[in-house]
Amino acid sequence: MRRRSLLLSAPAGLVTLAACGNDKSGSGSAGDTSSKSPSPTAPATSAAPPPKIVSGPLPAITAGTKFGEKPTVAKGTGTPSKDLAVKTVIAGGGRTVAENDYVQAHYLGQVWDTAKVFDNSYDRKTPLLIQLAQGTIIDGWRYALAGKKVGSRVAFSVPPTWGYGTQGNAQAGIKGTDTLVFVVDVQDAFNSKSSAKGKTAGLNDANLPKVGTNTDGAAPSVDVPKTAAPKKLVAEYVIEGDGPAVKAESTVLVQYKGVLWDGGKEFDSTYKRNQLTSFSLQQVVKGWAQGLTGKKVGSRVLIVIPPSLGYGDNPPPDSGIKKDSTLVFSVDILAAM
Repeated sequence: MRRRSLLLSAPAGLVTLAACGNDKSGSGSAGDTSSKSPSPTAPATSAAPPPKIVSGPLPAITAGTKFGEKPTVAKGTGTPSKDLAVKTVIAGGGRTVAENDYVQAHYLGQVWDTAKVFDNSYDRKTPLLIQLAQGTIIDGWRYALAGKKVGSRVAFSVPPTWGYGTQGNAQAGIKGTDTLVFVVDVQDAFNSKSSAKGKTAGLNDANLPKVGTNTDGAAPSVDVPKTAAPKKLVAEYVIEGDGPAVKAESTVLVQYKGVLWDGGKEFDSTYKRNQLTSFSLQQVVKGWAQGLTGKKVGSRVLIVIPPSLGYGDNPPPDSGIKKDSTLVFSVDILAAM
């Protein structure tokens, strides 16, 4: 079972980060996932009204009862609720999850009637990183997790109306009449005000851009020196986090701001869009992929990308980037999977 069986579509990247320019192997936007669609794919978000949320019935968790442990869940007995049954099994003390937040969570999903496990992230040892947004994940998750706190274990049952609909999901072994049972451990949550968290690295090189160290969710300042741009890739900590190291094949969740070395003009920013972005490092320009690989989650990283690792003589249309531009980014690595 592939890790994104809950997705309606893969997270979209941004055109200005797409692998293009001198990279002959990449083209199009980072959000172009037509050849990499997740499978099994969930149906389009239902037009049904929000569900009534009830407390049960829900099958018992018989083993793996601690937060973060792979749970074993009993077979459902009797008739499952036609509403969305939700129970907070372990109450966390972190920030409250809201609609459109990104959540990082371990989960197990099984069929009510048979207890057949159709997907779980615990065995992969990699939590899911997903936005609780319409059109991104099945509605049962959106409604069950909104209002819950980070650090919580939540159990819930999802009728077809707020799951995969009457067509079910044949690849996952889910029929159109199946009610699904999930146990979800909410490890973290992020919104458009999330920032790096760690120790200031004390980067103080007069030949490199100076990046602000504020962690209040506002865009940091990026001041480019009036010196010649470096010929090689620069990737340095501004704030060093203490999370796991990003891998070359990781999908990352980031805040970022991009400016041109020549003149310091901003050309892209998640802060201005008021929206985080998530993408695979295999979908972006080489400078991003190489610059973030090995850096720790929670960090703010200064990346200076020479044209050969950026867009070269083929910048994205209407991006404000000229040919052979050196690009400067401040990147907050919020999460990775």
